[in-house]
Amino acid sequence: MNVTTTILAIMLSSTPVHTTGAEQPIAASAASRTLAAGQFVWQPEMAASGPVEVVVSIPQQRAYVYRGGTLIGFTTVSTGRPGHSTPTGRFEILEKRREHYSNLYNNAPMPFMQRLTWGGIALHAGHIPGTPASHGCVRLPLEFSRLLFGVTQVGATVHIIDASPTADTALTTARGEQQPVPVAPAAAPVVVASAAP
Repeated sequence: MNVTTTILAIMLSSTPVHTTGAEQPIAASAASRTLAAGQFVWQPEMAASGPVEVVVSIPQQRAYVYRGGTLIGFTTVSTGRPGHSTPTGRFEILEKRREHYSNLYNNAPMPFMQRLTWGGIALHAGHIPGTPASHGCVRLPLEFSRLLFGVTQVGATVHIIDASPTADTALTTARGEQQPVPVAPAAAPVVVASAAP
């Protein structure tokens, strides 16, 4: 592969699937399962205000972003490879830097870094091969990482879970809340009639 082909492949792999301004709910459950490595959906207009929470699913290699409890985006990610696992739990963003370089791994670039631990775990832009491949961080597509950086604040909550929820249930799963039970519509009353005179 030549340099031009490589650059084009990288650009295409981090192209959003959908970034509409139309205020229509994200068809997240189906769409999040069909994303190719490096793809994402971003619709911040679905919730204009409220606290931002991120849920990262290690088994799915997906991240879901909620604002005020409403899904505003989701993406493919790359978490820690064998021997460099990404820790699970509830984390707060401790620090944010648009331009950051790793202190642990040969000054590797970590654009749009959002630190989760003082031991080196962070959300940041990086290569998304479709499998766990990082040294423990959560890699995000570059453009998604930039967009997420713009809506989060220090102190925002990031949940990293070892579960495979749907986009509709990721936040309640991560919070440990009970999933709402769908209520079946009420059945029409049964009328028993008799043919007797």
